[in-house]
Amino acid sequence: MKWSQIEHALRKEFGPKILKWTVHNKKRIYVDIDRVQLVSFSRFLFETLQARFIIASGLDTPRNGIEILYHFDFLHLPQVLSLRVFIGKPDLAVDSIAAVIKGAEWIEREIAELLGIRFINHPNPAHLILPEDWPEGVYPLRRDS
Repeated sequence: MKWSQIEHALRKEFGPKILKWTVHNKKRIYVDIDRVQLVSFSRFLFETLQARFIIASGLDTPRNGIEILYHFDFLHLPQVLSLRVFIGKPDLAVDSIAAVIKGAEWIEREIAELLGIRFINHPNPAHLILPEDWPEGVYPLRRDS
């Protein structure tokens, strides 16, 4: 599959649900979506387009919210496509993609602990990194903690 076919398939499937499409450079594409669309976009990328989930990353932004990027690549293509979801404070919750992509389970747990995101329907929201006696409501990578 060529990159033009991937872009066409995403635009055809989701159209106006794509909030912003940014070609950062030849190898990095960002697709901004609403958080309620995260599972459907991830499922389409993973199951229909056969994208590989690389990792997710989170960032506490100056816009009073957390940005989560879910990074995907495609076999034999040099591009990385990142789904970008903004979650405004104080409602820091988003659906987990772990039911669709098992490999997302641990990184969602890490993001939950370090940034305070609640991943709805996560299969195992237990502590991963921080000690069990870590103070409730204190998140090491948050600006306001």
